[in-house]
Amino acid sequence: MAITAGGSLNLTPSPIQSTLASNYVDFTTAATEGWAQQYLPDLMEKEAEVFGNRTISGFLSQVGAEEGMQSDQVVWSEQGRLHLSYYATVNDINDITGGGGDSGGMKLTITKNADGVADTDHGIRVNDTVIVATSGGTVRGLVESVTTAGIIDVLTYDYATAEDAGIAAGTSNARVLVYGSEFGKGTDGRSSANAPAFKSYTNKPIILKDYYEISGSDASQIGWIEVSGEEGQGGYMWYLKAAGDTRARFADYMEMSMLEAVKPIAGSIIDNTASTGISQAATGVQYGTEGLFAAIEARGNVTTGVTGVNAATDLAEFDAILAEFDSQGAIEENMMFVNRATSLAMDDMLASMNSYGAGGTSYGVFDNSEDMALNLGFSGFRRGSYDFYKSDFRYLNDLSTRGLINSVNATDAIRGVVIPAGTSSVYDQQLGKNMKRPFLHVRYRTSSVDDRKLKTWTTGSVGATTSGKDTMEMHMLSERCLITQGANNFMLMK
Repeated sequence: MAITAGGSLNLTPSPIQSTLASNYVDFTTAATEGWAQQYLPDLMEKEAEVFGNRTISGFLSQVGAEEGMQSDQVVWSEQGRLHLSYYATVNDINDITGGGGDSGGMKLTITKNADGVADTDHGIRVNDTVIVATSGGTVRGLVESVTTAGIIDVLTYDYATAEDAGIAAGTSNARVLVYGSEFGKGTDGRSSANAPAFKSYTNKPIILKDYYEISGSDASQIGWIEVSGEEGQGGYMWYLKAAGDTRARFADYMEMSMLEAVKPIAGSIIDNTASTGISQAATGVQYGTEGLFAAIEARGNVTTGVTGVNAATDLAEFDAILAEFDSQGAIEENMMFVNRATSLAMDDMLASMNSYGAGGTSYGVFDNSEDMALNLGFSGFRRGSYDFYKSDFRYLNDLSTRGLINSVNATDAIRGVVIPAGTSSVYDQQLGKNMKRPFLHVRYRTSSVDDRKLKTWTTGSVGATTSGKDTMEMHMLSERCLITQGANNFMLMK
């Protein structure tokens, strides 16, 4: 069955601050002039919100928190993995001790860390006990020596030679796991230590602004159509609605910026030229900020699975997502914000399971209250040891927001995000100590004299007496950025 979109309407807010037919309920047209003004025909006194509640604000308030900052950037450090595991190349499987013949050992070069990032710097030490695994076989051994350039020599425990275990010289992408150590009686202690591995990340706030203006005359204009203000108040003055829409749109801009923003890449026009027309532009000045989608693509996980084509296939793809979470940290409670198609695909996937609903979702993030979750628009389910709270994210559906962008290129379309609930520990370099913070939270600029979380002020002579101008000018400003910490625990659905 084909679905036809609704009729043609003016969807774009007018940039002209005047009472035009496009932005004002007009009773002076030829069709209404005289009769409407004189006799007040039977009119529907309430405006119709034909596109429903058009705001998207509230996403970040459901999954994160807000915290003030006093600097031009936020710097935080995330600790690496606790245990030692690597990829390696098997250089040789015999005669590593120089004595001739088969020594029962092998020489390996560490090539990558557990996340697959090229790195020869490792924490393996002499007398560590390790497991070396290849597609051909697995062997346990004792590290005899560690040399420069990531080379280690390993003597085997459970085979006469590594060759007997099925390990061949020249094998790439062998796995090496340190599982303990072994020392002889009366030997000295360790001579080297493994320090925690930290990696620092930064983000900077951006300044967002908006503006609304109305003349004193138009602010006093009375109509017959009652409009609703942003906080539920009603009235017959058209500017109430226009001002409320401006506030609501700015609130959405703050949120969308935290989702969509990117930092300029090196060599981009914004990054390195002063000819962009942006005020204060200069060589080396960094604009932009890292939003949620960019952070996950850069440091997190991306999946193209769970498309609704086949429920059984979707289930296997969803289980692959769980396996990836297992490899990253296994945060047991996660919140899912997905578009309509993905939400329905997941419903079909879960409905195909005979045990759907029998998993005993804990709803811990909602104070163990299923009613609270439902009231907030979430449905919960459990798969394996994970609890998921799924919600439709209208930002990804609405044609006036991401829905329009998603419709042009299915490859780059964003279908949803999976966000870990709860907090993680990070080292705050400003405070100089470890802090518990939500995985996702907003930082806004503030000080004792100026709170820039959301500033609003009015100028002019209407409603305020700051100038002799016969207008009401409403200004809005926010300076903020998003902190996505532990991005390896997030999943972007494309």
